[in-house]
Amino acid sequence: MASKKRGRERLVTCAACGRTMPKDKAVKFSKVNVFSTELKTNEDVKATTFIESYYCISCGKHRKIFEKLKKRAALQASRNVNFRPPTDRWNSGPRW
Repeated sequence: MASKKRGRERLVTCAACGRTMPKDKAVKFSKVNVFSTELKTNEDVKATTFIESYYCISCGKHRKIFEKLKKRAALQASRNVNFRPPTDRWNSGPRW
């Protein structure tokens, strides 16, 4: 959801294909880079940087950053397949 109530949204550029789109339509992807000196002493220096990049919808789907809600719902439903109600009427066989 956009942070502003009305007006024009700021434009961002896709990191993969260079397409320009409004910020609220873009897929935001954050990545953490950790650099260290790899020394096993007390003087080991670690620096972390946060890289935020924006992707258009098609590049986000292609790189599997953005998933549709249908796929998430299907995964959630497949996890609940093994659930059975604790009643005996399900194990009684045919009802005729």
